[in-house]
Amino acid sequence: MWDLKIVLIYLIVISAVSVFITVFDKIAAKRGMYRISERALLTAAAIGGSVAMYVTMLLIRHKTKHAKFMLGIPVIIVLQILLFVFFRDKIIK
Repeated sequence: MWDLKIVLIYLIVISAVSVFITVFDKIAAKRGMYRISERALLTAAAIGGSVAMYVTMLLIRHKTKHAKFMLGIPVIIVLQILLFVFFRDKIIK
């Protein structure tokens, strides 16, 4: 069982990392620099940064023409919500 505080701290940290790598990738794309892989971006979303990443992508207009992100991340969000609802009694004490 996990304490609610630990879960919230984890979500804040992974969300901040997701925002950072999304913004970094946008800047790198504009400057022709080394990019963050799509796999890394989607992994960050899948492990808890999905909402923050999706909002960031919309705000900075990054990857908004890529169906993999504009449809994939909302699907990840829905799956995360369903998993949380199903397992909430086992995750949070």
